[in-house]
Amino acid sequence: MAVNLASKYSSQIAEAFTKGSFIKGKTSTMFDLTGVKTLKVYTPITVPEVDYIREGTSRYGEVTEMQDIVQELMMTQDKAFTLTIDKGNNLDQNMTKKAADMLRLQINEQSTPAADRYALRRFAEMAGTIDTVDAAPTKDSIVELISNGAQKLDDSMVPDGDRYIYVSSEVHKMIRLSPEFVGLESLGTKSVAKGVCGEIAGLSIVKVPKSYMPDGCWFIITHKSAVLMPYKISDAKVHQDPVGVSGALLEGRHYYDAFVLGAKCRGVYALVNQELKLAKPTAAASGSNVTLSGPSGADIFYTIDGTDPRYSDSAKIYSGAFAAKTADVRAYARKDGMYPSDLTA
Repeated sequence: MAVNLASKYSSQIAEAFTKGSFIKGKTSTMFDLTGVKTLKVYTPITVPEVDYIREGTSRYGEVTEMQDIVQELMMTQDKAFTLTIDKGNNLDQNMTKKAADMLRLQINEQSTPAADRYALRRFAEMAGTIDTVDAAPTKDSIVELISNGAQKLDDSMVPDGDRYIYVSSEVHKMIRLSPEFVGLESLGTKSVAKGVCGEIAGLSIVKVPKSYMPDGCWFIITHKSAVLMPYKISDAKVHQDPVGVSGALLEGRHYYDAFVLGAKCRGVYALVNQELKLAKPTAAASGSNVTLSGPSGADIFYTIDGTDPRYSDSAKIYSGAFAAKTADVRAYARKDGMYPSDLTA
């Protein structure tokens, strides 16, 4: 006859390692989507200066009405979860699953990481500048690549403060081991070597888990004012003994999205693998008709008013030749699983 040994279960819960959001607090709070699903943002278009003429009636140049670009921001991420903690099961487990603690666990392990991954993917795909490399960066090349990205922001007159660079733990290791850091002052060396938020090329380093970074993306640089991550609903609650359940019912809902502002898109930069970025469309004109062609399987979005189709409310999907002034046509290619092409102008 078998001898059944008694088993004892710990009254403590072994939680997975988690961290808070890497994105919150690093995006603009300028635009409010409270009470609406879609927000249209207007960007006025300025004009270049001309020489002043000291005679006649048009001394300041030709009068034109100020034009504008409209970007539509539409909320798309409406996520939810629900769990039950049966009273009987919990009693048999020494009451280890306290409802409030389990709710916090669900948010930390599932909700927050999912939102951060989504935001980083959106920032990379909507970046004003998406550069490529044909080989993986190394500790010998990573600092120069990051400096090139920072220079793109400089050349676009992006303000120096509030710049962030999101890197994976793998890229952070390259930075830490880079020979470029040998001569750093002690404080800089200490902050980078310890893996906390250090600084490189005027960018605050945000080290995220490798799984958070979009596929084929090595790093993302953002200026705080150029990116948005609005949360319309961040709701979580515990119901004790609701109808049909003896125990606790946990529910949560997160309604959010992430955007790059078209007017400030040059404040967002991504470095990705070359094979994952689409080639830009080509345009051909015959009389007043314009024909576009692009990579196989990709959609081509275009505008005929000179605005950037990546962010403009007037963008259309190309389906055939159209009449337009060639100089006003802008187009780019987009395909699921790939990074968008550069702009054809």
